[in-house]
Amino acid sequence: MAEEKNRQMIQYHFFATKEQAEQIEKRMRKIGVRNKCAYFRKMAIDGYYICVDLADVKEMVRLLRIYGNNLNQLARRANEGGSIYRDDVENLQREMYELWKMMRQILERLSHLN
Repeated sequence: MAEEKNRQMIQYHFFATKEQAEQIEKRMRKIGVRNKCAYFRKMAIDGYYICVDLADVKEMVRLLRIYGNNLNQLARRANEGGSIYRDDVENLQREMYELWKMMRQILERLSHLN
């Protein structure tokens, strides 16, 4: 807390034409940034703003949770001495294979962002 109180903030000002302002607004909308200060600071320091769509990753996490729940149910049944059906195991293996295919596609797309 004391460090934040002692941090001196310096304010910058600049002018832009109407066309430049529209271009800035357009870029901010394109990458989904609403905070002008954060956008200007990031652009001034790094020179670029990376915006990654992680919808595929979020979907993968959702599917992995479902898969994990199914696997836990199967393990619980086996540990309780119940029978496990070959079809159940084969279904889980197919699901895992599909998840790996999806993960490879996601990683391939992310690797081409550079």
